[in-house]
Amino acid sequence: MSFSIFERPLFQIGGHYVTFLGVIAFVILFAAGLVIARILQSDVVRRFFSRFKIDTNFVAIVTTILSLAALVFFTISAINAAGIPLAWNAPLPAVSLSLVQIFLLIGLLVAVFWISSRTKRFLFNRFLVNSGLDRALQYAISQIIANIVLVVGIFIVLENTGIHLGALAVFAGAVGVGVGFGLQNIASNFISGLVILAERPITIGDRVEVAGITGQVQKIRARSTIIRTNDNITMIVPNTKFIDSPVTNWTYGDPRVRFRIPVGVAYGSDIARVREALLAAGRENPNTLKDPAPSVFLQKFGDNSIDFELVVWSSEMSARPSRYRSDLNFTIERKFREAGIEIPNPQRDLHIRGGVINVKSVSE
Repeated sequence: MSFSIFERPLFQIGGHYVTFLGVIAFVILFAAGLVIARILQSDVVRRFFSRFKIDTNFVAIVTTILSLAALVFFTISAINAAGIPLAWNAPLPAVSLSLVQIFLLIGLLVAVFWISSRTKRFLFNRFLVNSGLDRALQYAISQIIANIVLVVGIFIVLENTGIHLGALAVFAGAVGVGVGFGLQNIASNFISGLVILAERPITIGDRVEVAGITGQVQKIRARSTIIRTNDNITMIVPNTKFIDSPVTNWTYGDPRVRFRIPVGVAYGSDIARVREALLAAGRENPNTLKDPAPSVFLQKFGDNSIDFELVVWSSEMSARPSRYRSDLNFTIERKFREAGIEIPNPQRDLHIRGGVINVKSVSE
């Protein structure tokens, strides 16, 4: 069988003829690119990169970039195999970079992000561990230095791949106004993140309340802070909220917090026994601090009850404040029941000015 049919031109693109063999080569190479791109995003490849102690997010970024690079590489090779020459070293139209330089740029940027991540992990987990500094301050220093390494590395990569910062300045000046309005929130959050790391109004592990969100600080990132609530819900809060909004930090400086537990008893109750029962309930809880010691205040003589307030100190505000309050209330109810102290229901006195009321007695 003659192969002249396969070598006969089918159509023309950009002055170059594409044959049947060229089409077959294009399909095979493009399909190979798709298969390899899917393999690079598989769990097997992710587990391979995880062996090098790389962050999960960074592994996802690397595998995605590698899969896209493989797809682009095989697509360009397929175009060349189809008979349409596309030089690797020739600058692309309207771009001063060639395909080789673009791949090099991508590879170097991935390396810069990896170096920045490793720098942060090295400083936080090894270099600063025995420095004597507060652990939260060690994290802040590691994060700031990692950001500096990232910015400096990006500038060096751009300069060494032929992208001059002077040209970027002209471009930035042309579109800076429009982009500035779109990126002002991102820039504001980034600067706020640096302020948080430097000033440290909050640190990792603190229990905070901001913008109606209450929980424990898990991570302080460049743009946002991760807070985990007691319901195990992760909330992502922009860093500007910690700068321009009131923030309650329950563990700032001193983790001890005073809890006030109000309770009312019926008129006629023994006041001394009520006080002893409340103090016993406060002391019995293992999370109650002995210093300052629990105390009881008689608040007022209310309409339906004599109102007391149990005051205790604890460090549980940084972990489980609701559970601590609940445990105290359970213990108070038990102590009152053992001492025969009544917690009254609302009472009302009824005054009849005239008329007759028939009262019927119902016996069981």
